[in-house]
Amino acid sequence: MEDWRIYKGTGEQNRKGIKLPDPPPWRRFSKQEKEERGKRFKPNNDHEIEMVNAALYLRRPLLVTGKPGTGKTSLAYSVAYELNLGDVLRWSVTTRSVLQEGLYRYDAIARLQDASLREKAGIAKKTPGIPKKKKKADDCKDDSPDISRYLRLGPLGTAFASKEHPRVLLIDEIDKSDIDLPNDLLHIFEEGVFEIPELARLPDEEKYRSIPVLPCDDGESVTIERGKVECEVFPMVIMTSNGEREFPPAFLRRCLRLNMEFPIDRELAKKQLVRIVRAHLGDESEKKAEKLITEFLSTRESKELATDQLLNAVYLVMKGIDPLDREEEEHNRDLLDALWESLQ
Repeated sequence: MEDWRIYKGTGEQNRKGIKLPDPPPWRRFSKQEKEERGKRFKPNNDHEIEMVNAALYLRRPLLVTGKPGTGKTSLAYSVAYELNLGDVLRWSVTTRSVLQEGLYRYDAIARLQDASLREKAGIAKKTPGIPKKKKKADDCKDDSPDISRYLRLGPLGTAFASKEHPRVLLIDEIDKSDIDLPNDLLHIFEEGVFEIPELARLPDEEKYRSIPVLPCDDGESVTIERGKVECEVFPMVIMTSNGEREFPPAFLRRCLRLNMEFPIDRELAKKQLVRIVRAHLGDESEKKAEKLITEFLSTRESKELATDQLLNAVYLVMKGIDPLDREEEEHNRDLLDALWESLQ
């Protein structure tokens, strides 16, 4: 068997340089590949399709639960791709996430630094010994920096500011959030409006009433009227959860809930995995992945495994690296165990 290793640990430098093989499709990050992610995803059953449509009709957030690897995140990309709703607006939630992070960001420090630099530059240009001419009240103009330079809408704010068509907003792993975030989101989802205080505090003059602010996806500026963003087209909101915490009843009542599961029946599960492998790695992968899929299903009975762990192993097989090869069974079994490390 040809040595597949790129790094050999010899300490000898390859002065010719190397060309790495192409990465797996799910580890490519171009805009086209993100679209392909939505194209490759296939729902597990009709119930998942029905729940997405119910959320679209009712303008309700869809709370998607399930074990890692069931396709919770990919579902959002599938909806955005099939309905041609643009890029997915993704907000990855952590324990430190607060509502404002999703709505907008204001860089007050940068604005203060710019004002300070401008003031210093003005002082340096003054001629020593000549007193500064006093300005009349009518001559005074607002020379503060344009505040819109220091504002940017977050994923949630961008989704709410859309005027033409609904955007797909993915709030990923909301179960990791602070205890208050679900209730804060509930208010936004129900009212459909939020305020940017930094804009609302501006003087009540014509030039301050409409302020352009960049969205999080670097699209065209959104005009904010008098500091308020009012939702005209409710987004398709998909929130994912790995079940690490419970949510308030009021929050759950206003969401549609979908639990994505692996099929219990072994034959159905095998057909689903074959379909996923073919969608990601092409038709030729099915035959090469057959043994791995059987092994994966057996291993999943005792370990918590995600589907992308199977895809990683199949991709190596496609590159000529078979973790089930009997000739180097001991070393390859170590590799397979590492690839299929239990998630719990």
